[in-house]
Amino acid sequence: MKNRFAFQPRYFIFWLAYFVAAKAVFLLYHVAHTRTLPVGTIGRVFGYGLRLDTSAAAYLCVVPFLVFSVGSLLGKRFPLERLLRFFTAVAGVVLAALTTADLELYRAWGFRLDATPLQYLSTPQEAAASAGSAPVALLLGLFAGLLGLGWFFYKGIVGRLPELPAGFGRGRAALAGLLYLLLLVVPLRGGLQQIPVNQSDVYFSSVPFANHAAVNVPWNVANSLFLQNAGPSPYQFMPDSAAQRLVRPLYQPTSDTTTLLRTLRPNVLFIILESFTGKLVGHLGGEQGVTPTLDSLARAGIAFQNLYAAGDRSQKGLVALLSGYPNQPATSIIKYPRKTERLPHLAQVLRGQGYSTAYYHGGELAFANMKSYLVTAGYEKLTERADFARQDQNSKWGAHDHVLFARMLRELPRQRPPFFVTAFTLSSHEPFDVPMRPRFPGTDEAGRFRNSVYYTDHVLGQFLAQARRQPWWANTLVVLVADHGHPQPGDTPNHAPAKFRVPLLLTGGALRPATAGRSISTYGSQTDVAATLLRQLQLPATDFRWSRDLLAPAPAGWAGSVAFYCFTDGFGVASPAGTVTYDNVARQVIERDAGVPDAQLRFGQAYEQLSFSDFLRK
Repeated sequence: MKNRFAFQPRYFIFWLAYFVAAKAVFLLYHVAHTRTLPVGTIGRVFGYGLRLDTSAAAYLCVVPFLVFSVGSLLGKRFPLERLLRFFTAVAGVVLAALTTADLELYRAWGFRLDATPLQYLSTPQEAAASAGSAPVALLLGLFAGLLGLGWFFYKGIVGRLPELPAGFGRGRAALAGLLYLLLLVVPLRGGLQQIPVNQSDVYFSSVPFANHAAVNVPWNVANSLFLQNAGPSPYQFMPDSAAQRLVRPLYQPTSDTTTLLRTLRPNVLFIILESFTGKLVGHLGGEQGVTPTLDSLARAGIAFQNLYAAGDRSQKGLVALLSGYPNQPATSIIKYPRKTERLPHLAQVLRGQGYSTAYYHGGELAFANMKSYLVTAGYEKLTERADFARQDQNSKWGAHDHVLFARMLRELPRQRPPFFVTAFTLSSHEPFDVPMRPRFPGTDEAGRFRNSVYYTDHVLGQFLAQARRQPWWANTLVVLVADHGHPQPGDTPNHAPAKFRVPLLLTGGALRPATAGRSISTYGSQTDVAATLLRQLQLPATDFRWSRDLLAPAPAGWAGSVAFYCFTDGFGVASPAGTVTYDNVARQVIERDAGVPDAQLRFGQAYEQLSFSDFLRK
């Protein structure tokens, strides 16, 4: 009896040991971060992490314990041990794959694996290209090692299933197995406390990496799949009326603005630059010489000095720029076509004013569900990877940026004016393989990224030089803005404002000559670009409730010049007073500049509360 019915506790301990070992692998893989942890923190990572580890182990035991009870009741003819081993093998492969993927995705994204990568399963080629810079051989080795480790633990801790002792009734054996199954309720919910365990229970440190390391990846993936975005909002910091008083003054409509255009209905060429971080843009104080085209345009056009990306993924930047809508901390509205149908869209507004519309991208528009969003937005013509000749699809993502711009130069003269044309570059996305001799030394990720940004900036300059000789140029406003920033160079932390600061420039023949070289210092978000553009066209922006005109007079103080951005389960608020970042799970400030008032943090909490509630209602 003792050996037979010690099987279930041993099986639970097996999974628990596996999760502890996986946590050690995570800390070793990210040893550069692990070394910076304060003394004693590593032990606390394992200690605090046990709550989610035991919960995940309990979930994995539910099916085997149920099968064990049924098999005990049915007797020897039931293939109990084979079924248990089959389930364990399948689960082991899945968990090893999740653990291995998490190792590299955390380095790239700065948060533990959740349901986010599922957005990219419909476009596996693009997902593979995005992972092109990953150390594949090392990760495959770790995957194999995790499988071997699981087999070793199973053999050593669980072993073979002993036979039922002679004379012991099958009904009694099944009842004993069910007792263990019922006892799983305690570790499933993380203890006997009133509220079941969640990520905040393993957050113990002021260092985000330590908290992230304590999270159990399979539990995190399952939680994000089944529990997120179902409401009520988890971001409730204050009564909605108080939140409205803090946020709504920022979006009060105004008729005053600085007029930059010399024509009422210019063509609009809206170019979104993949991953163009302010850290590599000279006129924003970044590295010199990487973006000479943008820096030249800043001297001849209009440059916004303090624009922040609303989020950290391309699909999030797209919605922020073209719909003026905020990002969500743990998902993206673009995943939900029913919700995006209720968003305002620049293309729709301008089509209503007689504009023709087109969208250009060298990659697949199905990536991250972007095509459904763009179709809803009302673009009359969509050009994507499949529309380029096979020999021009010379990037892992599709057609490189010089091919994209060449096609636009051929087709824009045939675009009916006035036109609203959006183009989205791709060559400065991972794996950064550009068709150009490296301009800067270094073959590490930062070096390859730097060279890819230089390439796109270079071919953009060539495109604009030829566009200036086209008849349509004299009546065209060109908007240049990044979709999001990037951790490189410098491996910037996921929450840091430097990762989110991006360029925004206006140029083109439709600008008044007197505006050349103007610099706009107002702090703003990508969500503000829509209202800023519409007000220049003297069109109402009232449908864009989360967008404001950055060229209108701003109220005095930090509250009139502020930018909100969000990352996975956290947010940041930047203003002339400084930046504060906040962790939603730990419910604590991550970093805060000395001059930031309490009201700025409260504004960020109010903004997140209201914007996420609005998302849930869509």
